[in-house]
Amino acid sequence: MAAMDASEFAMRARAIEWILCDVDGVLTDGGLYYDHRGRQTLRFNVKDGMGLKLAQRAGIKVGLLTARETGAIRHRAKELHLDAAMTGIRDKGVRFAEFLEEKSCTANRVAYVGDDLADLAVLGRCGLTFCPSDAVAEVRAVVHRVLSTAGGRGAAREMVERILKARGAWEEILAPFGFEHR
Repeated sequence: MAAMDASEFAMRARAIEWILCDVDGVLTDGGLYYDHRGRQTLRFNVKDGMGLKLAQRAGIKVGLLTARETGAIRHRAKELHLDAAMTGIRDKGVRFAEFLEEKSCTANRVAYVGDDLADLAVLGRCGLTFCPSDAVAEVRAVVHRVLSTAGGRGAAREMVERILKARGAWEEILAPFGFEHR
């Protein structure tokens, strides 16, 4: 994808109404963990959760778009009060088109973060696209920004910070936490 300068990035960031995240390799480290009974567990990063909540505080809706269907993902989406949780999705491109129609939204108003080949169908259509630092080469080649953080280590938080800073909303969002820019 062609390089995008800061002013174009800021213009696109101001247009964002939705942030959609893949789960495996983005909100988790991509590992599959099993307990002694063979039940799958996932590890989420609290910084990513806070980042998604900060996006919502800024008026951006947040959702998941993932092939995986687990109770852990449903629980995390509910815990964070996400605006959409599309799980068990086999064809992300088709489901993304349905999502846009359901929400009366256009693709240029969506930011998406993904890390693997199944995300390419969505990444090629959104207004802003991101991937964790450890995403596959094919994804790194097409996104607007490769994040410095790995999946499951705060990549979604970094994405949200970049969007909110580009919109000029970062300091206002931090004010309730007692942050003052010096």
